[in-house]
Amino acid sequence: MTNPLEYSKIVNYEEIDPFKIEASAAAVATAGNLAARGYFEMSGSRGESAFVVDKGDKYTVGVTEGLGTKNLVADAVDAANPDGESHYGAIAQDTFAMISNDLATTGAADTEFWAHVATGNNEWFADKKRTRALNLGFQAACNTVGATWAGGETPVLSGIIVPGAVELSGHIDGEIKPKERYVSGAELQDGDAIVLIESSGIHANGLSSARALADRLPQGYQTVLPDGETFGESLLVPTHLYSPFVQGMLDSGVEIHRQENITGHGWRKLMRSRQEFTYRMNELAPEVPLFSFMQSEMNVDNAEMYGNYNMGAGWAVYVPQTSVNGVISVAKEHGFTAWHAGNVEDGPKQVIIEPLKLAFTSETLKVRQ
Repeated sequence: MTNPLEYSKIVNYEEIDPFKIEASAAAVATAGNLAARGYFEMSGSRGESAFVVDKGDKYTVGVTEGLGTKNLVADAVDAANPDGESHYGAIAQDTFAMISNDLATTGAADTEFWAHVATGNNEWFADKKRTRALNLGFQAACNTVGATWAGGETPVLSGIIVPGAVELSGHIDGEIKPKERYVSGAELQDGDAIVLIESSGIHANGLSSARALADRLPQGYQTVLPDGETFGESLLVPTHLYSPFVQGMLDSGVEIHRQENITGHGWRKLMRSRQEFTYRMNELAPEVPLFSFMQSEMNVDNAEMYGNYNMGAGWAVYVPQTSVNGVISVAKEHGFTAWHAGNVEDGPKQVIIEPLKLAFTSETLKVRQ
């Protein structure tokens, strides 16, 4: 039997999260500096997916995020088909989505985007097909959500980034106006429904494990999955951009109590709120062939998969029961499948996935003090 390929052996959040918690604690000591400019932080947003500042007639929101290692998959797949179209247009959307989707949890609309494209050597920029696809991909993502590409940085970091590689990240500013559109998460309550929105696949989390799996497979990224797609092509489906859907809900008057971008930590992310609730999930996402294939080939259990991957659900909306149909309707208008997957209950903080008889306690998600 093949040894299990566990995500925590490659990316260990138990080692990373304490640094993030420490950084957040240090950052709190700088909050008072905003007051000198007449602004105030929304303290409840600290430690959440996006940071929110009160600027009088509106809230402004900022997020900085990175793609991770998904571009290495694109490099390998494109190298195997040098005459094909570059996958860096999709990679640009992935990079943008990692930032924009976090911003959207607050109800903010994207306003300005800055790209950070850091390479190990100058030669990376010589592949014009790749760089053009990346630039046009960023442009398209901005146009999808209504943001302006304001600028960015392109450092060559010899000795830090290996030659031939690129690190992609960026920053997005957004605004919430009028202020009533702010989704703070504080309204979450017992009895709320949890509506899940489909993912497009793996999105941009868990790619380190996927790359390790490709190294195990005799055909690597060219391995054909049961649905007929290759492993590489399935991994490279771009991440959904949820911002237009969120704006659509707000425009339609849907009452939203909280939202979560289901990225790292998988379905454990459903209990990110500071509040003590049990999140009882009764419906899984429709089966995604990619995840079924990965679970089988990596020889891991459901706890490993649902604790680290989105498993077909990229977004969660917490709403009163009376708003469920509104969420599903707006999702359909934006081309997404949505379903009433569970409910919020009074009780200890945990995610219970009933169909799998699986539970994640609060001890498995330590992302804040």
